[in-house]
Amino acid sequence: MKRVFLMILDSVGAGAAPDAHLFGDANAHTLKSVSKSSQLHIPNLLSMGMGNIDGLSFLGKVNAPTAIYGKLQEKSMGKDTTIGHWELAGLVSPQPLPTYPNGFPEEVLTPFSQKTGRKLLCNLPYSGTDVIRDYGREHVETGALIVYTSADSVFQIAAHEDVVPVETLYEYCRIARELLQGKHGVGRVIARPFTGDWPYTRTSNRRDFSLMPPQETLLDALSRQGQDVIAVGKIEDIFASRGITRAIHTHGNAHGLEVTLSLAKEDFHGLCFVNLVDFDMLYGHRQNADGYASALSAFDAWLPSFLQELREDDLLLITADHGCDPSDDSTDHTREYVPVLIYGKGIAPANFGTELGFDCVAATVANYLGAEFASQGKNLLCSEV
Repeated sequence: MKRVFLMILDSVGAGAAPDAHLFGDANAHTLKSVSKSSQLHIPNLLSMGMGNIDGLSFLGKVNAPTAIYGKLQEKSMGKDTTIGHWELAGLVSPQPLPTYPNGFPEEVLTPFSQKTGRKLLCNLPYSGTDVIRDYGREHVETGALIVYTSADSVFQIAAHEDVVPVETLYEYCRIARELLQGKHGVGRVIARPFTGDWPYTRTSNRRDFSLMPPQETLLDALSRQGQDVIAVGKIEDIFASRGITRAIHTHGNAHGLEVTLSLAKEDFHGLCFVNLVDFDMLYGHRQNADGYASALSAFDAWLPSFLQELREDDLLLITADHGCDPSDDSTDHTREYVPVLIYGKGIAPANFGTELGFDCVAATVANYLGAEFASQGKNLLCSEV
């Protein structure tokens, strides 16, 4: 009974992709920025071969890595969570999702305001922490919703939990998701609740409401063929629930790791797809390299306990969905390669170098689980040293 644990270290980029200049990210390198922090201690990832990946030798190489290792370059035209995860699941997006550097047009805002019965504030690209600092008081006083975006294809709604209950905020997001289709089909509508007194604090009740994948993904193929597809973290949101047989929403990395360790002790056949969002949400976007390094070190410290639970036919695949350099001049995602580590008790270590396409992950998982799924990606288990 084969199981695959696909773990996404959200935004742990491995250096600027060849086309990064087209996205304003020519000098981006998330892992290099994080490596300068004294808080980084990742001996287990290094023993698997993280530092042996092309361009990551500054982390420290080992003589005998225990995993297959390498890095992938994205095919899709984007650098956001939705497009990145879709490609990891075999769906390449040749056209970018819409972005709104000047805010959303009235044809979007007017019906949204009418359907929610609330006025709107901001409507600009903004940092999530800055926007509640600058507009939070007015929101609390008036009840108007804070609507904002970023360089990514997102429509974000911030509200104080005492003013707009969390479930009501989620319903407002569903209204926005229904409106934001076609030419305004943003990748994600995101609920951004906050609490307390000014300066306010964002809570862990964030939820993402993604655009429905336009084509079949690996998740659809696995579930249709009778295999389990267990979504941990925001995976269910990213795929709009499609192809998922069981979903567990989590509140941060620690909870996600706790859930994943528990699932490793269960019997299932198929895929456990995990997203660890704190790297991106709490540290990359907030330009906190030390916090990012500490979170990566915490993941590394957790690894041995998880590896002990792996069975003979289990496969662990660790990668990312994009970058979010915490030391660059922007709080936005960055167009980067992503690192890949593949570990299993019956898997011979190897260096696959650099491959084009996050969809290599889908091809690898499908092949290992014996699923029929058409992917242009390369099966990374066929690589040799």
